[in-house]
Parts: sequence; structure tokens; C-alpha cells
Amino acid sequence: MKSHELFRDLLRKKNAKEMAADMGLSPSLIYKWAEPAGDQKSGAPNPLERVRQLHCLTRDHRIADWVCAEAGGFFVQNVVTPKGGQARSLAAASSAVVQEFAGMLSAIAKAAIEETIEEDEAVAIRSRWQKLQSITEQFVQCCETRNFANIHKHARQHVAGEKKSPDGREV
Repeated sequence: MKSHELFRDLLRKKNAKEMAADMGLSPSLIYKWAEPAGDQKSGAPNPLERVRQLHCLTRDHRIADWVCAEAGGFFVQNVVTPKGGQARSLAAASSAVVQEFAGMLSAIAKAAIEETIEEDEAVAIRSRWQKLQSITEQFVQCCETRNFANIHKHARQHVAGEKKSPDGREV
């Protein structure tokens, strides 16, 4: 969805005149935000485009963190799955998710031993949680792209008589 389309939908929920009054702006500007902007288009760059531009200029994810926190949520960065490269196995992808989840649980357990969680421990738990979410998103992307070719390679090696696990250990 394009930003001006979102603004058009917002104007179905909230009157443009009320929105303009609440924001100290003219209703015509609010209406322009709901139209495409750019060469020979009547719209005006809207606040969403400005936020996107600010992020593009700074590459600072705290902008998204702040917007998400204001909306009562939090930002989870999608991990880009490489295209055309070597496919990641289902086992390796699953293992990464499980290991990260175990790391987060370990951070929680360590903090809970003292029956109090200090600020730095809370920050560490939040960091692990966000990393877990990103890794899980990467796993879901792998599922969606069926990018698990290596699992077939390991299965063929096992059938052919190689008694080694994917990491090279004897089984």
C-alpha cells in the first residue's frame, strides 16, 4: 500500500477538517496527502513519506522503534534472505531459531535467579527477544521460499552410506 492510499483510508475514519484542526494544518493539505505526489501530480509529500525519507537518510532503526512504541508495539526487522545463493537447510534454520530462543530463556533465567530484574538485564532480555523475532522471521521467509535445498543434500549423503551429521560428526 502506498502512503497516500493509507491517508485516503484514514480520511474514511476521521474527517479531514477535524484532523486538520487537531494538527493545526489546512484541510486542503490533509486532502493533498491522500493524493499521489511527484511530477505533475496534485498531491503533497505526506508525513509517512517524510518518515521514510528520514529513515533512508539516516538508516537508523530507532525511528521505526519510536513510531512502533508510540503505536503500542515494537519494531522487528526482517532479515533479508539472500537470493540465488546457497540455500539454507531446514535443519540449520530450525536450529538457529531454537538456539536463539534458548539464549533468550537463559537471559530470563539468569535475571530471575535473584528475583529482581535490573535495567541492564531488561535491556539484554529485550535485545534477545528482538533478535529471536528477526531470526524467526528469516525462518518463515525460508519456509515461504522453500529455500531448503541443503536438507536434501544431507539426506542423499546419509542414504549413500555416509554416516555423518550435517556438521561433519560421525553418527
